[in-house]
Amino acid sequence: MAAGHSVDPARWQEAFEILMGRIAGRFARVEPRRRVRDLVLGLLSDLPRKNCWSIAEWAGEATPDGMQYLLGRAKWDADRVRDDVREYVLEHLRDEDAVLVVDETGDVKKGTHTVGLQRQYTGTAGRIENAQVAVYLVYASARGHAAVDRELYIPRSWTCDADRCRAAGLGESTVFATKPDLGLLLWITARKSWTVRSRAIAA
Repeated sequence: MAAGHSVDPARWQEAFEILMGRIAGRFARVEPRRRVRDLVLGLLSDLPRKNCWSIAEWAGEATPDGMQYLLGRAKWDADRVRDDVREYVLEHLRDEDAVLVVDETGDVKKGTHTVGLQRQYTGTAGRIENAQVAVYLVYASARGHAAVDRELYIPRSWTCDADRCRAAGLGESTVFATKPDLGLLLWITARKSWTVRSRAIAA
């Protein structure tokens, strides 16, 4: 019989509210602060398909407008939220034997205007598709695992086309960098006082 984790719902709810309280100050207005809570719960739910439409409906909203506004136009600092989550993860999952897992995940999309979109191989579909690719960094330990960083992969077909970048909201201040090798990534991470081992898995 496979072993499983049991979660005390009351303790889980308390931990969730603490995390939401920690990031609350990153949102200037109460509406996006409440909506991000619904968004996260929707992402953690058992919805078969998760997008602004399905999560908004799950949260009791009549349209996806609020969720779309939160993700596309509302004023909040995603990097500061990421830092808050990362600190929270390290407080609760810290382990001397923890590893970093680098995961490239493709998101198949239609159209041509989504940032970073092009026909490229994605393991999500198992073939070449019109897709956007994001690179996620996961902290994994015996106590659990959680995503602690993310970057959007912008293909050369985009970085060489200034007009296309501008039209998608990637202004001249956007800094494009090549993917660092795993060793450099681990060195940078370790310098930030993380406890990581060199046997991190590149997935």
